[in-house]
Amino acid sequence: MSNPIWQPGSEAKNSSRLAEFIGHVCDRHGLDLSTYEEVHQWSISSKDLFWRDVWDFCGVIGDPGARNLDDADDMLDVRFFPEARLNFAENLLRRRDDADALVFWGEDKVRSRMSWRELNASVSRMAQALRDLGVGPGDRVAAVIPNIPEAIVGMLATTSLGAVWSSCSPDFGEQAVLDRFGQIEPKVLLACDGYFYAGKQLEILPKIGRIAAELPTLASVVIVPFLSTAINQRPAIAEIPLATLYADFVDQYAEKDIDFRRVSFNDPVYILFSSGTTGVPKCIVHSVGGTLIQHLKEHQLHSDLRRDDRLFYFTTCTWMMWNWLVSGLASEATLLLYDGSPFYPDGNILFDFAEKERITHFGTSAKFIEALKKQGIHPIESHDLPDLRFMASTGSPLLPESFDFVYEQIKGDLYLASIAGGTDIVSCFISGSPMSDIYRGEIPCAALGMAVEIWNDDGVSVEEEKGEFVCTEAFPCMPIGFWGDENGGRYRKAYFDKFPGIWAHGDFAERTRNKGFIIHGRSDATLNPGGVRIGTAEIYRQVELIDEVLESVVIGQSWEGDVRVVLFVVLRQNQALSDDLIAKIKRQIRTGASPRHVPKKIIQVADIPRTKSGKITELAVRDVVEGRQTNNLSALANPESLYQFRNIEELNN
Repeated sequence: MSNPIWQPGSEAKNSSRLAEFIGHVCDRHGLDLSTYEEVHQWSISSKDLFWRDVWDFCGVIGDPGARNLDDADDMLDVRFFPEARLNFAENLLRRRDDADALVFWGEDKVRSRMSWRELNASVSRMAQALRDLGVGPGDRVAAVIPNIPEAIVGMLATTSLGAVWSSCSPDFGEQAVLDRFGQIEPKVLLACDGYFYAGKQLEILPKIGRIAAELPTLASVVIVPFLSTAINQRPAIAEIPLATLYADFVDQYAEKDIDFRRVSFNDPVYILFSSGTTGVPKCIVHSVGGTLIQHLKEHQLHSDLRRDDRLFYFTTCTWMMWNWLVSGLASEATLLLYDGSPFYPDGNILFDFAEKERITHFGTSAKFIEALKKQGIHPIESHDLPDLRFMASTGSPLLPESFDFVYEQIKGDLYLASIAGGTDIVSCFISGSPMSDIYRGEIPCAALGMAVEIWNDDGVSVEEEKGEFVCTEAFPCMPIGFWGDENGGRYRKAYFDKFPGIWAHGDFAERTRNKGFIIHGRSDATLNPGGVRIGTAEIYRQVELIDEVLESVVIGQSWEGDVRVVLFVVLRQNQALSDDLIAKIKRQIRTGASPRHVPKKIIQVADIPRTKSGKITELAVRDVVEGRQTNNLSALANPESLYQFRNIEELNN
């Protein structure tokens, strides 16, 4: 599409935090930068100056040291701010007033809010309790917990001590939790007694007891009563060795000033995990300074987040977007937390939240937006959202038709940023900016400080051509490494094997004539019929236009010395996959994409397997169809759905 679907006004551009930053850079260095493309190019060519300017402009609390960068030309050995000393929690707890810091809604109608003053007090007590258990720099605190205020208190208390936080949502199975936390040997486990989802109350205390029994390094198990009152849970908690109620753990301590332990820029703050669908999850270790400075940049310069803005992202404590969300405190914004199903009691609940709590920044997944469209939910008709000015979508590519839906059926005047990055960098490679136009189906721009390109198989940068998504220069939020990967071999293999010394992210993508990006799917799930690479997202885009289809998954099946495209579809209730519907789907794909994209087989299924964070697992489906063993079913939210892909007679001819 040659024309943008939406453009920011000149007043919005000129008054943005990004415009202020450009002025700051130009004044400091005697530069003449005006466009986003100019400042992005400068952020790459002068990355040592750029990241120091982000530190100063965004007000990082700490001592940056004299040197901004060591070994700048080596992505594996580079060190940003090698002399710096700072504390992650200190940067997030810079306010102590009575304004809202956290507002929580649970689907069970739980409502709570916590002021900055109350948040500091809660963190103070929790930090004292952890310190008295011997928790200190480098120790791990793990959590199995919903997206509730206690999760943020636990993280801030942990990181105030220089210790390392790792969390997952309570819907994880017992083995999935142990596959993760068993590797990192936590000293403390913070857990809830259960959670609410889709109107159901799900108790997990017995599971927590079994998990704790398999973690021999634990000094304490702290239980947050979420389903019922603390007094009702005491007998069950007493059956778990080392377990104590959250209130009993922290209430013995009086509030006092938090003793923030400053550590180095490159010390660990978070351990996040890969999906674990192809083996035991990789434990990805992220640094204090890299995570903080990257999130400050993304929030303030890309999302125009300011003091007293109200930031929401629909996420669980498993997804890296939770880590991204909580860093909003460092910009002195209020965090809006929601836990439960986004479609209970119906698909309006998150917009009820946005209207009632005056959300300014609303983040969600592409699948949520697509589901709203399929269900005919039109918030523009039912909700008044005058404060909402920024909407972000990630998790999978946002289809062009979903861009139309947002502007036509949610709000006509907001900045819609499709963004992409991942757990690997706990942030984004490509994003939006207050100065960038919005084009249907495109991610607006490369993020500042991120030297992203699209390379063909020969390692040549290309535009308007599909290829591998790479980053050619170092950036501060690269992982420290993988936990337990002593010689760094697994880390190098994950990102630097395809193009030596260059970060290959594993996405199949293209850069457009508008300087935006389109993600066509994961490289390892790319289809290759007749030797031509096809991104799965190209097919999903067309299938999404078929009203009868709720969702789909596409794979390449090895067949007669080649690969044939196979599409599995979940249909609306009372729909059947007739010859007419198959013809309709094929016709749409042929017309909207190309004849080569048309599946050789289209098969109806009842459900599609997905990870805990909601991503479709094409590789797991392909393995089952090909008769290969599927590893780590516990990593899936619905592992039982894989059984229907076994021994399908239609795939034998």
